[in-house]
Amino acid sequence: MALVDNAVYVDGHRVATPPSLDETFEVMKQKKGFGWIGLYRPSEEEVRAVATEFSLHHLAVEDALAGHQRSKIERYGDILFVVLRPARYMDDEERVEFGELHVFVGPDFVVTIRHAESPNLALVRERMEQTPHLLALGPEAVLYAILDQVVDEYGPVVAGLENDIDEIEDQLFDGDPEVSRRIYALSREVIEFQRATQPLVNMFEAMQRGFDKYNVDLELHRHLRDVLDHTLRVVERGDAFRQLLQNALTVHSTLVGQRQNDEMRHLSETSLAQSEEVKKISSWAAILFAPTLVGTIYGMNFDHMPELHWTLGYPFALSLMIAMGVSLYVVFKRRDWL
Repeated sequence: MALVDNAVYVDGHRVATPPSLDETFEVMKQKKGFGWIGLYRPSEEEVRAVATEFSLHHLAVEDALAGHQRSKIERYGDILFVVLRPARYMDDEERVEFGELHVFVGPDFVVTIRHAESPNLALVRERMEQTPHLLALGPEAVLYAILDQVVDEYGPVVAGLENDIDEIEDQLFDGDPEVSRRIYALSREVIEFQRATQPLVNMFEAMQRGFDKYNVDLELHRHLRDVLDHTLRVVERGDAFRQLLQNALTVHSTLVGQRQNDEMRHLSETSLAQSEEVKKISSWAAILFAPTLVGTIYGMNFDHMPELHWTLGYPFALSLMIAMGVSLYVVFKRRDWL
């Protein structure tokens, strides 16, 4: 049996710790107290056995068996069914681990079905047993204590997410290529965190509306309002984290665009510099080509060339070479090619 702890309480004190559920049911009837049964990853047969004994609604039982439920509170007659999504921050892996907790609260019993390590319900039980005046208020007081523990355990998660976001802000301006992947991964965790925490506000408000109808003790009113205040702060931090990550993603996209623009500008400047060099090389090639052309023509040694036996042929050829070179130099200089 996946039985973590099992006790019967009368007037806020533990009066029995039965070794099995069958004995728990008998002791509850004899002592006229309420039972608090804690199950950890029970089998389907074990859940259905508890459901049969306490007449739990079949829809709530199916939800508990299926798992992967959103945070919610539902009432089936005089029985409350509460689904919570506890979380804890894994420092070594820098990620958030989410669990699932199902709580059935009836007039004379509390059944918790835990599917993860969080929350630590042993601490809740120890705390309640040390405050018998609060435990004497009945199963609703146990529900309050569980809610309080779940919300308190969100505190380290908020601190861990805040630290991760601070690290991302540092990475943004260091040019770390992995920062975009980390932003997306952390955004998914924040969204999951919001899905776990945001429904709690409506859950507490629904419970407050039922206080008078179901004669909930005034002391529990005050405690639940305190937990609601803590929940609102956690929800606000989650909303702020999501906005910060969206801003970080925008800044990252802007910085990537700026770096690309800088690279394109550098490439353009390099291309322009290369173009200037090509102009200079082409200009000097053209200037040197002109005398070569003249010299080539006059060096063909044909017998029937009028200029071969001309007395002024040589100075004319030199003058032509110089004139063509100077002319090309002047033209290229005016066009800023040289």
